[in-house]
Amino acid sequence: MRRLLFTLMLLSSPLALGTTVYKWVDEYGVIHYSDQPHENAEKLQVQGVQTYSASAATVRSPSPPPQFAPRAAPSAKPYKACIIAQPVDQQNLPNAESLAVRVASEPMPRAEDRIFITMDGQALNGGQPTGLSFNVTRIDRGEHTLSAQIRGPGDEVLCRTEPVTIFVQQHNLFSPAATGQPGVTPRPH
Repeated sequence: MRRLLFTLMLLSSPLALGTTVYKWVDEYGVIHYSDQPHENAEKLQVQGVQTYSASAATVRSPSPPPQFAPRAAPSAKPYKACIIAQPVDQQNLPNAESLAVRVASEPMPRAEDRIFITMDGQALNGGQPTGLSFNVTRIDRGEHTLSAQIRGPGDEVLCRTEPVTIFVQQHNLFSPAATGQPGVTPRPH
């Protein structure tokens, strides 16, 4: 039994001593780490396992984090993420007369940053900033693509959402439901 335990410990020790980590910087300057390979990633070899145990008698303070050179705007923390929270991607909107668009970001947008929303590549609100929520009052039937950007004071793009595709369905004169025939289910357009 001791031999088996000793053999298992020997075999698992290389796993505990090191692992491979991939590091890359995205187009927004955010550094990412992963155990999966990524395009343009730098392969790092992490040695040893860092552990920490605290007891009531001895509490050790961790070493200070490394200092990095400040960016052009040191007071502005980069956005980790931004999304269109409403509507969701691939959502069907039957009989939609208006559409509420809501943007969420991490962290919350700063007072000096502005949010711009586009639908089908055209700026909404006359190209003026919209805020976190915006209501589109006239929306045509069909497929539409929404996206948003958070821009800084110098009009630089700080965060860009993934596009969201929606499908607006509205009745028309040729739809059976428009004539009011009983027992007829309208077809999606």
